[in-house]
Formats: sequence, C-alpha cells, structure tokens
Amino acid sequence: MKSFYYIIVLFVVCMLAQDSLAQIQTPRTRRTLESGNNNTGLPELTVRARAKNEAQGVNIDNVVWLRMLYREIDLTKPENAPLYFPTEVIGDRMNLFTLMFKLLMDDKLVAYRYIDDRREVFTDQYKVDFEKDVLISNRIMYRRSGTGANASFIIDDVDIPGNQVLAYYIKEAVYFDQATGTFGTEILAISPIITSEGFYGDTRRNPVFWVPYENIRPYISRSLIMTSNYNNALTYTTDDFFQLNMYKGDIIKTVNLMNLTLAEQYPDSAEFRNAQDSIERQLRDFETRLWVARDTAKTVAPAANTRTNTRTSARAARTNTNNSSNNNREVRSTTRSSNTPAAPSRSVRRR
Repeated sequence: MKSFYYIIVLFVVCMLAQDSLAQIQTPRTRRTLESGNNNTGLPELTVRARAKNEAQGVNIDNVVWLRMLYREIDLTKPENAPLYFPTEVIGDRMNLFTLMFKLLMDDKLVAYRYIDDRREVFTDQYKVDFEKDVLISNRIMYRRSGTGANASFIIDDVDIPGNQVLAYYIKEAVYFDQATGTFGTEILAISPIITSEGFYGDTRRNPVFWVPYENIRPYISRSLIMTSNYNNALTYTTDDFFQLNMYKGDIIKTVNLMNLTLAEQYPDSAEFRNAQDSIERQLRDFETRLWVARDTAKTVAPAANTRTNTRTSARAARTNTNNSSNNNREVRSTTRSSNTPAAPSRSVRRR
C-alpha cells in the first residue's frame, strides 16, 4: 500500500516539475527543443561580437563627399567565385546565400522585401515573411512543424537553392571623410538573385530580399572562404572579400534626383557601357585629385640641371671676357711703344 502512495507522489512531483519547466521556457527555446532539425548549428552572437560590429561601421552621414551606387555581381566570373562555392554544405563551410538562408530560418537575421529596382525600404512594414516571401515564392520544399510562435521549418540542405543564386545586387557608398582623411567604399546592403527556368523555357531572375550589411557582417566575418586556385588555404573571410573590394561588379544605378537606373537613362547598349565607364573614371579621378604626391626625383633633377646650366653659362661668360680682354691687350701692345713696359694689372676683391 505504501509503495502505491509513493508512486502517486512521485508521479505528481514529475508533473509539477514538467509544468514548471514549460513555464520558464521561452517560445524560441521551445521551438528549438521541439524540432532538433531546425537547429542550423550557427553560433549565437556574443555581446563582444555585437559591440565590435557596431564599431566597424562608417557613419556616412558626416562625410563631406558621397557617391551612392548599385552594382551587380556576376558569380559566373572567376573573381566572384568565392561567393558561389561550395554550392552544397560541406561541414561548416557554405556559400553566402546558404548562410543567409540558414540565418533567416533560425531567426538570427532580419531581411526586407525586394520592392523594385528603384528603392529599398528597411522598415518593419517590409520585413520578410520567411515562409511566404522566401519558401513559397521560390518554390522551395519544406516541412512545417507547429503554429504561431512555435512554428518551425524543416528544410534539407539539398533543397536550399544555393546553386541557383548566380548574382547579387549590392548597394555601396563611395565616400571621403575629411575628419579622418580617408577615402573608401562601404557596403550598405546585399540582395541575392535566384536564377531559374520559367514555364516557357525562359530564364527568370528573382531578387529575393535585401539584407543590410551590418546585420550579416558579424556572421560573414567568421565565414572562411577560399580565394585562390593556387593557394587552397582559407585565409580570408567573406567580410574581407567585401571590405577589400576583391569582388568585380558592374554599375547598374547611381542615386540621382530622378531615381532612374542606368538602363532607363541610356537605353542604347553602347551608351549604357559608356556611362558605366564614365562613372568608374569619375571615381578614380576624384581619388587621384585628393592626394598631391611630391616626387623628389622629379623636383631635385631640375634644380641640379639649373645649377649645372648656371655654372656652364658662368664659365662661358668668363671665357668670353678673357678672350675679349686678351684681344684688347693685343691691340694695346701693337700701339704701345716697344720701349714702354706694360704696367702690371691687379684686381682687388672686397671681403
């Protein structure tokens, strides 16, 4: 009989303990525990990492010169290949889009809807709904577990379309900060473009979303990539790849009063390419004019030549003077009597 009472008491204690554990768990913790496959294994940001990320940004609001433009990065070019490979997850290595996708799936990254080619708005109104704007819109296979705050998505790595993202849009700011005397480029936002085949065999390009660079930087600063076919060591991070301007992208738009893209301003393909080259040249010329480099080899050489020319001209003048004086002496000697000795001449210099 006593053993029966002990069993009942133990059962009640276990129920109370389970109820208490459920109360102290947050919805995020419950979702992770209920679906172990949803855990991507990506690390959480520490306080130090967040503080470092905030300190790395450049406040472009206080600069004296600013040119904001948009580029398209073609991942089929060898220079941009580090952003595309590996197309499938290999251990903890993955390409840029797969990393973004996993962060969004794990609620560690905030992205914003791609509205059109003219603007991007980073407000709560345009935050991405991961299921609707990413999974359903791009026909990505997934399984859903739970509802509401406890909803989770189970997606196999092979179903992540990392190999279909063949290009990126990036928004960058080229600036000159007079306070620090620096000229540089700051990446502001990134938008992946999924390339797929349409219903009629045509190629579809779908910009998925915009991600502010400061949101993704803490994660890509720890994502190692291979940047050379000759050195296979992972010596750079994805953040290094952007900060060191190792990518190659074509300008497709600059911020202008009419808010038009280059294609809208220059419909002709030749004029479009000339406009791109002109903007690139303007940026290079502006940076060149900022710095006045005094070349000592060029400034010393003229001085030496001038000194040499001065000495040469002085010698020539003295030679001409001596020749003229000798001629005068010869003339005087012919007119002077032979019995009259020539008087010695002496020059006096004042010190």
